[in-house]
Amino acid sequence: MKQKKNRPSRQYQKQQNRAGYMFFMPWLIGFLVFTLFPFIYTVYLSFHKVNLNVLGWSTIFNGIDNYVTAFLRNPDFTPALIQFFLTELIYVPTILIISFILAVLMNGKFKFRTVFRIIYFLPVIVISGSVMNQLMSSGNVQIGNVRRIFIYQIIESYSPELADVITFLFNNFALVLWFTGIPIVLFLSGLQKINTQLYEAAQIDGATSWQILWKITMPIIRPIVLVAAVFTVVSLGMFPINPVYGMIQMAIFDTVGGLGVASSYAWIYSMTILLLIAMLYFVLKDHSKDEYVINIRQQQAERQLKQVKRDQRRNKLHGLLAKKAGEKHED
Repeated sequence: MKQKKNRPSRQYQKQQNRAGYMFFMPWLIGFLVFTLFPFIYTVYLSFHKVNLNVLGWSTIFNGIDNYVTAFLRNPDFTPALIQFFLTELIYVPTILIISFILAVLMNGKFKFRTVFRIIYFLPVIVISGSVMNQLMSSGNVQIGNVRRIFIYQIIESYSPELADVITFLFNNFALVLWFTGIPIVLFLSGLQKINTQLYEAAQIDGATSWQILWKITMPIIRPIVLVAAVFTVVSLGMFPINPVYGMIQMAIFDTVGGLGVASSYAWIYSMTILLLIAMLYFVLKDHSKDEYVINIRQQQAERQLKQVKRDQRRNKLHGLLAKKAGEKHED
């Protein structure tokens, strides 16, 4: 007679669910009060003219007039929005590539590995946003004068646009390294979870390091890349290097436009951030075909590894048999 499996009772499950909801409730209340409600209220204010009088704040519905002011009447907002978008397109890939290279290097086995990891992450803890602002204002975040380098002059003669991008990056290179702290930690966590037997099987098949990187490491670590990319986009969006962020702060205290215009700025800015995140998700999302290929490769690697172990055991057994046969022949 089959024994029934011990299953938790419904009452116990309800108690566990209730305890989970109780732990989750403080965060949910904080999210609704301090994030979701201000976000929705900002959308409401963006369609109103907000004035401060002796009775307090008064709102008058004015339709899309604030958005017309943002795009057509303010000559600085649209160029600032385009500059922010281009800054994200330049900074995010650069930060991700440098973070991934440093994570791969620090994931290897060498002396004082923990010390180097602390050194690369220490600026994130020590240098705060206000300290970085002071360094940027004093011009201490750039690496020399890039325009004097001979290679840069060659690049500038062929592509001035690419030369401008290189100048922009090197003028703020310390800022780039500062933003690599968290992505390095994320990449290290993802690299350490990859089964090393996959690398061993690939090396047995004769795969090069470059092939292992693109065929094994990158497909497996792609979700971590997406998380690091989203984090970098949001972090850059809240940093003073973003010109739109400063315009929103200035518009809040503007007596002419008021909170209505500032809310329209914030809403347009939020939509730009969401558009960038959607683009990243479309580029870095896990495709079902890729997951299928990864599973097939993992199965093949496991079969090959088992075959190698069987061959090693067979060769060892043959060696022992040959040794015993030789001893008997000598006797």
